[in-house]
Amino acid sequence: MVYLLLIYDITHDGTRTKVASACEDYGLDRVQYSAFSGQLSRTHQEELMLRIRDLLGEKTGHVQLIPVAVDDWERRLEIEVGEDG
Repeated sequence: MVYLLLIYDITHDGTRTKVASACEDYGLDRVQYSAFSGQLSRTHQEELMLRIRDLLGEKTGHVQLIPVAVDDWERRLEIEVGEDG
């Protein structure tokens, strides 16, 4: 398993909501409105991307699934303040 960052820019509200639900179905955690992170096997990465492709259909969108090395992931820097950020 590898750490992943999935980010997307999808213009259609309903499709964007379905993509977010698909990410959650695969156990990814939302880190921003259009960004999720987590760990998935290569097989699940491919399945998720196929599912997202099907959800997009002909609608405009751009989705990136970016693998992040464990060492790099563990060196990430974060700031979180309160509930509203």
